[in-house]
Amino acid sequence: MTPATRRLVHLARRWWGSLSSAAPSPTDEAWAHANLLEGERLVFDAMSVPDRRHAVSVARRFVDGWPGAVRDQVAAALLHDVGKTHSGLSTAERVVAMLVGPRTRRFRDYHRHESIGLDMCRRAGSTEQTLSLLAGRADARILEALRRADDI
Repeated sequence: MTPATRRLVHLARRWWGSLSSAAPSPTDEAWAHANLLEGERLVFDAMSVPDRRHAVSVARRFVDGWPGAVRDQVAAALLHDVGKTHSGLSTAERVVAMLVGPRTRRFRDYHRHESIGLDMCRRAGSTEQTLSLLAGRADARILEALRRADDI
């Protein structure tokens, strides 16, 4: 599968998953909170229901794929998309942003969600190990495990 096709499949799966209004289970929310520092919990809890559900799924797959994962790495998996909240886009608007590109301020913010999320996590008090993983400066094997976990 080409990278472009893989990206389209990923986005289609995210779209279908975002249509459910079901929040993460209380067990999943508690697990996420146990792996986040106080400031990180605040930014995690500000994410939309579908984004929190996706974050927990990615983090659980990350732990399955990287059994030695430590709290800082799990936090990065939970917060990898937190910057998307900054754009304030709905699910439908996110699809449009992906199709037309960064044409408006909010669409640009959505496309820059990784750097925005990194800044949010820095302000929230994330550790250097969490920030390094979010910035793509970690061990290549760990980065690949996170990429695979997010590549649903």
